[in-house]
Amino acid sequence: MSHVELPRPLEAYFAHAELEGSADQRRFTITLPYFDGTRLDRLQWWWSVTHAQQRMGGIEGLEPWRRAAVQRFRQHIEHWLVAHRLRLVGEEDPIPRLEPCASGVVVPLPHPIRA
Repeated sequence: MSHVELPRPLEAYFAHAELEGSADQRRFTITLPYFDGTRLDRLQWWWSVTHAQQRMGGIEGLEPWRRAAVQRFRQHIEHWLVAHRLRLVGEEDPIPRLEPCASGVVVPLPHPIRA
């Protein structure tokens, strides 16, 4: 049993937004909405990049930092699900549902968290 049982990749459910930045950096958020019973909730991940970092990205601009933030957020979600014995499920719904894992089922972490 997987902790993520969705018809599309988990990342397809992420919403991305740029927040108000500062003089030296841009700020962003990634949001995963989900239903917990009938309650709509969300997990969020914030990340930022300085203007110098963005220039260093060259033609790709923000994309290397965005990819890294998405990967870290995905790892965070997977570890959160394992630690709380939960799973994300869905059919063709635009927002996944949070459910408890079957009793006694323990799924190992897919990979260690890297800082």
